[in-house]
Amino acid sequence: MGKRLSKIYTRTGDDGTTGLGDGSRVAKEHPRVAAYGTTDELNCVVGMVLAEDLPDSVRDTLKRVQHDLFDLGGELCVPGWTAIHEGYTERLERVLDDFNADLPPLEEFILPSGGRATANCHLARTICRRAERMVWVLAREEEINPEVPRYLNRLSDLFFVIARVLVRHERGEEVVWEKGYSGQGKE
Repeated sequence: MGKRLSKIYTRTGDDGTTGLGDGSRVAKEHPRVAAYGTTDELNCVVGMVLAEDLPDSVRDTLKRVQHDLFDLGGELCVPGWTAIHEGYTERLERVLDDFNADLPPLEEFILPSGGRATANCHLARTICRRAERMVWVLAREEEINPEVPRYLNRLSDLFFVIARVLVRHERGEEVVWEKGYSGQGKE
């Protein structure tokens, strides 16, 4: 592969537009740019989770997710190009089922908490949901691959389950939501 970025700045975006992977230019606030930009943001937060002490199974899964997100962002950056297929989502479902199998059933809502890895995983979950919403905004304007929002939907579920795994790894406890909590107990 040749050099892709020989010069980092081009000045071509100074007018409020950006180049897509097919060479076309769109406004920087275009739904396509918002969708792949949010996917990039998500990938950065996955990197923050990976910077922590993790079980090998979680680390391996998240490394694969980072590559998937790069594929997904590339697909969103190049109109008409497809990278994500149903095998991506099916793999996530298998991993989700594996991680979830050893967790106690949820009987209450839990709050985002725990150590840094757990908290960052919850952050990844919420950014993933935003990326999914941005993809649906794009889908209102242009035809998109239906596997993209499906993958993101399942991925946010995976982040939730991994956060539950990580809170135990970090020797923490899930914090159960208490309606009307005042810090003094229930009112």
